[in-house]
Amino acid sequence: MNIENAHSNKNNIEELHQTHVVSSEKYDQFFYGRGKLLLTGEYVILDGAKGLALPTKYGQSMGVRYSQSFSPMLHWKSFDLNGDLWFEAKLEFWQFNLVEGELTPEIEMLQKLLRAARSENKHFLRDEVDVSVDTQLGFPLEWGLGSSSTLIYNIAQWAYVSPFELLFKTTGGSGYDIACAQSERPLVYEKFKNGPNWSPSEFNPSFKENLYFVYRGHKQDSRTGISRYRDMNLTNRDTIKKITDITEKFLTCSDLNVFNNLIIEHENLISQIIDYPPVKAESFPDFWGEIKSLGAWGGDFMLATSEKSFEETKKYFNKKGHDVVFQFDELINNTEAPVNELLH
Repeated sequence: MNIENAHSNKNNIEELHQTHVVSSEKYDQFFYGRGKLLLTGEYVILDGAKGLALPTKYGQSMGVRYSQSFSPMLHWKSFDLNGDLWFEAKLEFWQFNLVEGELTPEIEMLQKLLRAARSENKHFLRDEVDVSVDTQLGFPLEWGLGSSSTLIYNIAQWAYVSPFELLFKTTGGSGYDIACAQSERPLVYEKFKNGPNWSPSEFNPSFKENLYFVYRGHKQDSRTGISRYRDMNLTNRDTIKKITDITEKFLTCSDLNVFNNLIIEHENLISQIIDYPPVKAESFPDFWGEIKSLGAWGGDFMLATSEKSFEETKKYFNKKGHDVVFQFDELINNTEAPVNELLH
């Protein structure tokens, strides 16, 4: 089954996820991070606005095996949703230089993460052993649910370093995605100068059956969006406060009509900041509910509200060329169950 077929039927994603999920029993160490969606606060969360973040049921696992060796080496393999190898590298331990093959952007990023982890923990990967690492994605790579953030989280756990410090010293960002990687339920996130602050939330709206997550069909580079946001330089304390207020209202909202008005208010605020039209006005002006961008505008997933049936809502987006439509509980994780109980 290829990924194009998986896009046409999201049920296949669950089938693939269950089929290829990595067994923790065959590894000496095992780590797992959840994917993420940012419901409120996009861009402005970088400047201290409170954001509502949602961990997903799909994430990325990482298994590590050790074996005795006189010339230790790190052998890294990454597998996609289908269980196919999409990335492989052999590195030495001293500087994490490539042992064989050509240097690619993916290898350079892995080296950057490992070197940063070593700078935080000088004992990381210093033993005389061969190390084999397998990573396994539980969602299509292009979905933008956090292939990088879950990797950073898993490497940080392995290296016994702060995942937030590893993020800030490598790829950057607010850190909400790192918080999601280790969370079993929705959370409220704030980034302060002295570090992140986050806590679980009770976001489980009574109208969640009217909430849908729609994949727009292409992955958005969040770093490009952040750069554009920084260039605009229009955020002020008043805007930060407004976004924070909307986030707090999202958390307590019990009426779909009020929720829709909050979406409109939030979309208009961000639209003014980045000088970009809201997604509904740009692409779905005839949709009967409201639509909200999630994270960096222009790609990945969006939130849609609809009082019509799932079948009618899905049919609308299918006609627009968007085949992946999730109901709230299908995609968002909201449980206290430990990760190891959720995996084989």
